[in-house]
Amino acid sequence: MPHPDSTTQHPDMLQAIFQLQAELNDHVFARQALRTTSGQPLRMVDIAQSAARGELMVNDLPNQWLLRYAKAMEEEVKELQADLRWKWWSRDEIDLQNVRVELIDVLHFLVSAMITAGMTAEKVYDVYRQKHAVNLARQEQGYSMESKTEDDNRTIS
Repeated sequence: MPHPDSTTQHPDMLQAIFQLQAELNDHVFARQALRTTSGQPLRMVDIAQSAARGELMVNDLPNQWLLRYAKAMEEEVKELQADLRWKWWSRDEIDLQNVRVELIDVLHFLVSAMITAGMTAEKVYDVYRQKHAVNLARQEQGYSMESKTEDDNRTIS
């Protein structure tokens, strides 16, 4: 019998990750008794809808939560770096299992930030493909800091 989270039940694994992350965040919000400005329990959908409405000022939900998730990712990357060895002359080994867990911690907060910015799994895939094409084109054109502009990123929607 397949595991309940196997690909036979979740053929779109990225979409499943987004759903699981939103559910986890909603659980954490409830446990921490976090509320919207109207006093309702905070949910990820509230933050995403705030972004969709264009509520993008410093004290609005999207900015507040994107900042928190960015800080969380930064801290998780620091934990990842602490598990890696930079002395190439050393005979030390890395703990690959813990490295993988730290990478997943980064993913947790990255997906949270994407949801906060109003992105769905489908939108992430779409924007990824567009940015991938930009990156390939940059490489074909001899990418360098001298020639780099953000003009090609402005076509991504």
